[in-house]
Amino acid sequence: SSFLAKLHVSWISWNHSASCHLLRCLALSRAPHIHRIILALRPKHFAALPNWCQRLQSSSRRTQQLLSFHAARSVTTTAAAASNLRLGSQAFSNPRYSPPCIHQKRMVQGIPLEDGCILNKNPATGELISKVPITTNVEDIVQQAQAAFGSWSKSTAAADRINLLKQGLLQLKDEKKADELAQLITKEMGKPLLEAQGEVECAVEKDEYFQILHDSLQPIQHKSSTVIRQALGVVVILSPWNFPADEILLLALPALASGNTVIVKPSEVTPETGRMVVETLAQVLPPHVLQLAQGDGAVGAALVSNDTVKMVCMTGSSATGKKILSTAAPQLKRCVLELGGKDPMIVFDSADLDKAAHDAVAYSLSNSGQVCCSIERIYVAESIYDKFAKLVAEKYAPNFKVGNGMEMENLVGPLVSTTQKDHVSEHVQDATEKGAKVLYESSVPENAPEGSSFFPVTVLSNVEKGMRVYDEETFGPIVSLTSFSGSEKDAVDLANNDSPYGLGSAVYTKDEELADRVAASICAGQVGINCYALDHMDVACPWVGHKESGFGFHSGRQGFENFSLPKTIVKVPK
Repeated sequence: SSFLAKLHVSWISWNHSASCHLLRCLALSRAPHIHRIILALRPKHFAALPNWCQRLQSSSRRTQQLLSFHAARSVTTTAAAASNLRLGSQAFSNPRYSPPCIHQKRMVQGIPLEDGCILNKNPATGELISKVPITTNVEDIVQQAQAAFGSWSKSTAAADRINLLKQGLLQLKDEKKADELAQLITKEMGKPLLEAQGEVECAVEKDEYFQILHDSLQPIQHKSSTVIRQALGVVVILSPWNFPADEILLLALPALASGNTVIVKPSEVTPETGRMVVETLAQVLPPHVLQLAQGDGAVGAALVSNDTVKMVCMTGSSATGKKILSTAAPQLKRCVLELGGKDPMIVFDSADLDKAAHDAVAYSLSNSGQVCCSIERIYVAESIYDKFAKLVAEKYAPNFKVGNGMEMENLVGPLVSTTQKDHVSEHVQDATEKGAKVLYESSVPENAPEGSSFFPVTVLSNVEKGMRVYDEETFGPIVSLTSFSGSEKDAVDLANNDSPYGLGSAVYTKDEELADRVAASICAGQVGINCYALDHMDVACPWVGHKESGFGFHSGRQGFENFSLPKTIVKVPK
């Protein structure tokens, strides 16, 4: 992984030894975006990939994934074959969640709710996965969490709490369960299976993470004064649908390790993924320390407004975050809110254009563009704009095939719902009506089932302020290009002033001093210099949203400390 953190395939001198070294690192890596690196292989090296894997003399799961991906990319899947590859809706049906749901139908985030149930559907096929009852006993769950809090926080040492959490992750790490979880993520929200597998692997590989978490909970001595950490109480986590497994753990693990009890309400889009993660972890913990609540925003609102709840953590839109803050304000509840983004990427004329174009496409299209820190504004110096746009539209964007995420050759799955598809379509239509040009538009599956939500990979040029795709969070597979003068001042002004968000950003240039100055000037929590920050940042770093992209923050020692309060105990020196 450290090798991959510094490597871009275009830098490799493609001799046999270097190629085998790369493949060995790929086979051993757990990087979730491995398929993008494979896509960048030259054709002759791509064709030789099976032979290289055989030379590795490795039967690792990652090597098998490489071979599967190679096989899938090497054939043309017909519509009939694609239909046969789809899993039936009964694959993840849960008999406990099948009460009659006939009347009182309504929609939330494009997800139908009927008579007290979430109708959990596959966005690639429109098929019903399961019917999930909405939680009605919110007060009982909260009081059970409060009753469990005293023993968990005071009678169980931090090291013991962390050891229990490690045991829970081992259950999720089991190969059969990990595969089931990855497939469930793909079926519920459409993410390509290889990305879902990467999410699961990243979610459960936490050794260094736990060490930092353990250290953050230790007392600190200042002469005769000792600073200890004290748990808050009942913590509510409202998790998102775009990373439905990893985001639960990023928030629940530090909350639980700090001595809090936790209630997780997964997004109504991914209820079964949330159930599997929470129930697996809860099996190794004392009763009611970790609980599950299912439902829409009404259930979330009931949890947030409950007087017993001491902290609320949410990953979602800035609009929802503001509502949570308003509800939490009367009791001054602690909040950690990771909110929206409209991340800029600045490409100066001194940049490695091939690498920048590759990254612009890859990180605009990751998870079908449905990531808070997706690249959504690409500012390119006008002197290199045409050349850069050609690389994006002709060399890299066509590599991203749209289709059912269960089929390995597809790198862009469906959007999460037909509502989201309509939202993205409106952004593209508005942009073209106002002068933007479509440089590339991919195909989508022919004869897609009714209720599916595929949207073509689209490269737009001449995007400017006043277009919805420029001004608002799009959350779709759009590569949006805007030219600028190329000056340092204009780059910083565009990045900072043209959006209320400040989550991530990227700067591409070979001028290191320029990169450092611009990175320091951008108002964002993470800035990647010639890279995408999320893929390369160290586990010890906090994940922070500036401006309207966050309130509070998580991860790293600084983030972990938000889940407890410091208390100073002072003794008079003898």
